Amino acid sequence: MILRWARFRSIAAAAGLLVICATAPARALDLPSPFVQEVLIKSILVSLNDAVAADNFTVFHAKISKPFHDQFPPDKLKSIFKDLVDKHAVFDAIVAKPIILDEEAKIDDKGVLRLKGHFDTTPKQVKYQLGFIPSDGAWKLSGITIDIE
Repeated sequence: MILRWARFRSIAAAAGLLVICATAPARALDLPSPFVQEVLIKSILVSLNDAVAADNFTVFHAKISKPFHDQFPPDKLKSIFKDLVDKHAVFDAIVAKPIILDEEAKIDDKGVLRLKGHFDTTPKQVKYQLGFIPSDGAWKLSGITIDIE
């Protein structure tokens, strides 16, 4: 597959994918270590990359938090990330790159783990903003914004 990069954004429709569970989690988790943060970031972005490449969001859908899962079925995720699919975006090179933090990781007052940064990939940078909430004793995706420019 030929790598073609064009400026595009996949930001959720209107209220967007940055939908966060308003209810307090049953058990809050501590701020994960930098290593665990890297695993969370890379695993969810590679899963998104695979969904885009296959034009199938079923597996990606299975990895997200329940509130996110309920609000965004696979077909809706497919329409939200349509620009990535249409442009045949490939951003799996992130696995070999270090994370560059744009902000320090934090858990906000709603219990959402916020991770924001980018990868110095060429020819374009992959920028992300991710939200994770505790679910079944693990951090699960509750919001995503990805920008490749």
